[in-house]
Amino acid sequence: MELGKHNVRVKVLTEKIARELGNALVAPVVAYVPEGSITPPTSHMRYPGTITIPDDTFATLLEYAARSMKQAGFRNIIFLGDHGGYQAIEKRVASKLAREWSGSGVRVIALEEYYRAGTDRFEAILEAHGFTSAEVGKHAGLMDTSLQMAVASGTVRTDLLSSTTPNQGGVEGDPRKASAQLGELGVTEIVNSSVAAIQKYTAK
Repeated sequence: MELGKHNVRVKVLTEKIARELGNALVAPVVAYVPEGSITPPTSHMRYPGTITIPDDTFATLLEYAARSMKQAGFRNIIFLGDHGGYQAIEKRVASKLAREWSGSGVRVIALEEYYRAGTDRFEAILEAHGFTSAEVGKHAGLMDTSLQMAVASGTVRTDLLSSTTPNQGGVEGDPRKASAQLGELGVTEIVNSSVAAIQKYTAK
C-alpha cells in the first residue's frame, strides 16, 4: 500500500460526503500530521517514509484554518481525521473554538463518527461477513487494504499482499482476501454515518 494512504483516502471520502450533503465544500487535505516522536522514534516514526510534526503545530494549523474559514463566512466547520493518532487533538481544538465562538452562530465540530465508521463499525461489518478479527486487523490488514482498494485501487500492490506476523512492517491483519467490493462496504458506512452526524450537529 502506498505511503500517504490517509491523505488519498480522506480526499476521496470527503468529496463523497460533501456531494451527499449537497451544501458543503472540502478544504485542502492537511498532508502532515503527528505521527510520533523522532528521537527516539515512536509510533509510525519507527517505519521509513513517515513524516511527523509536533502535536502543538498540528493544533495551531487546525485552529487557524478554522479561523480563516470563519472569517470567510463559513458557519459550520468540520474536522475529519482519517487517522486515530490525532483524533484527540481535533476534539481539543474544536472544543476551544466552540467555547470562544459560543453565541456567534459558527460551529466547529470534530467528527469522530467519520473515524469510528471506518474502524470499529467497518470491522464489525467484516466480521459479520465471516472474517476473523485476526484477518480484519487494525493496520494494513483486510479492513485497511479493502478500504484503500475501494477508494484508490492503483495505490495497492495486490501482487505483494501476504500474511505476516503481527506488526511486521506495520502490518496488523491479513490483507490477502482484501477486495474493492469489501472496501465499498466501508465506504458506504463512512459516508452514511458522516452525513447523518453532520446533519444532526448542524440542525441544532
